[in-house]
Parts: sequence; structure tokens; C-alpha cells
Amino acid sequence: MKSALLAAALALALRVGDCASLRSRRAGQEPDTSCGKGFDNLVQCSQDYYRTAAVELWTHPSHVSDNATFEAEFECWFASMCTTKCGGLPSKADSRKKELTQKCLSVQVDWLKIWNMFSEEEVKWFKKNYPSNEVQEEGESAVHYKQA
Repeated sequence: MKSALLAAALALALRVGDCASLRSRRAGQEPDTSCGKGFDNLVQCSQDYYRTAAVELWTHPSHVSDNATFEAEFECWFASMCTTKCGGLPSKADSRKKELTQKCLSVQVDWLKIWNMFSEEEVKWFKKNYPSNEVQEEGESAVHYKQA
């Protein structure tokens, strides 16, 4: 009985040691900055703006629950854009907000029409900064970083 108890205590001690080792290795890693400062660290009015937009934009019958399905990923990307201020690109809200809003709310307009409203600089910034790096272990299918 004593040997079984001693073996269980030793196994528990080794597990606790393993956990401490993992924590110390994790603490030495670079922080994940793909979400900027993080959605929860944005000012409340930015969080409120995002929440309203998320409900208003996902109205297409085939995509009504996408905002909930990909909530963490969308919040991460929104926080990144807010934190980096889109790489310092100038706002084009005055020149295209009305048309962009109409197209984004229409179930008749496809994504390509929206994409074509991006300037060349915006496309370059998006392609450089959107978290889509392939992560693949040997013998596994490729997935993209932050892929849901």
C-alpha cells in the first residue's frame, strides 16, 4: 500500500514538474501580436462599432451565422487593424463609405466587387498583414495560421 501511494505521489510530482517546465518555456516565447493589442484592450467605442458592424454586415442568407462562427478571428483582425491603424494608410471613408455600405449590405454583390474598391496600397497592406501563413508538420495537410 505504501509503495503504491509513494508511486502515485512520485508520478504527481513529475507531472507538476512537467507543467512548470512547460510554463517556463512558454513564458520565454514572443507574445502573439497578430491581434494587435487584442480586442478586449480596444476602447469601448471601437468594440461597440465592431459589434454593430458584425451584426449588420452578416445578413446574407448563407452567411448569417459567420460572424458568430468566426467571432474570435474577426475580432483579432479588427483589433490588429485598429492597433496598427492599417499601416498608416489614409482613410477613404469620405470618398467611398456610402457606396461601400450599399454594396456590403446587398446580398446581390459578391466579394470581388468589394475587393476591387481597395486601392493598390490597401491590397498590398492586406496581403502583407493578414494572418494567413501556412503551418504544416511533416506528413500533415496544410492549414493556415489562425485558421478556424
